[in-house]
Amino acid sequence: MQKFLVIQTAFIGDVVLATALIEKLHAFFPDARIDFLVRKGNEALLAGHPWLNQVLVWDKKKGKLKNLWAMGGRIRREKYDKVINVQRFAATGLLTAFSGAKETIGFNKNPMSQLFNKRVPHIVGVPERADAPVNMWDLDGGGIYVEFHEVKRNQLLIEDFTDKIPGRPRLYPTAGDEEKVRPYKKGRFITVSPASVWFT
Repeated sequence: MQKFLVIQTAFIGDVVLATALIEKLHAFFPDARIDFLVRKGNEALLAGHPWLNQVLVWDKKKGKLKNLWAMGGRIRREKYDKVINVQRFAATGLLTAFSGAKETIGFNKNPMSQLFNKRVPHIVGVPERADAPVNMWDLDGGGIYVEFHEVKRNQLLIEDFTDKIPGRPRLYPTAGDEEKVRPYKKGRFITVSPASVWFT
């Protein structure tokens, strides 16, 4: 039985987008054990997820380094076959590099990526093509680039042992979750939906 760990300790939206990896891994390895590492506060998103064995939680606010060290030990004890790091930050790079996994995978922009078995280019955009979709922008006057969605970018991490078609992000709300939102399913609402805390 294969054992996978997916690491995404960023914000809620990033975790939701990374659930596409869970769907794809489960589709190709239905008997695999899949674990997911999140920052404290995001674990409720994945509660009761049918394809996850366990959700690991790293408290990045209180005792960040102490908790990082403890999490590193916990990950090593699990003896994963593959650790898939979706982030580009040194702390998760350390967890990945020293996980003891048979294969460590992450983006080349992670400062620790030279210690990974597999480094994947972190693509933000691709040059305009004749068949390009509408979503395009000009990066610093360097030419028009076509949007390269986060889900597609994350798929690059696992495409050599799945395929090139990205999975779809998916959450599995519980019956309790559905009951909590029932009163809000009626009526009309005005929402304010900022896209991101980052430039991109």
